[in-house]
Amino acid sequence: MPEGGYSTVMIYTTWPGSVEAEAAGHAIVADGLAACVNILPGMVSIYRWQGEIERANEVVMLLKTRVDLAEAVAQAVRARHPYETPAVLFLPVIGGDADYLDWIADETEE
Repeated sequence: MPEGGYSTVMIYTTWPGSVEAEAAGHAIVADGLAACVNILPGMVSIYRWQGEIERANEVVMLLKTRVDLAEAVAQAVRARHPYETPAVLFLPVIGGDADYLDWIADETEE
């Protein structure tokens, strides 16, 4: 644990459906890259892609991991993702329940 705080990050990504998201999330947790994956169904996305306004039904995936694993998680997401340019955003965690943050660190240790 770094001095003065935790090194936890949440990674936000979207998927075209629950089946793909669950398969990827299961593999990422099984590989020890994330302690937990939450999949939230029922999102509508409106975005500009290649000059056109698009609308899509998607699911949100939030992955909880250590900062030093963030890029490895992003690579694992990209490797399993059907989109040409998937959303992958790192959201720093600046605090939270110490026991929960410890659990994330413990579950992602080698």
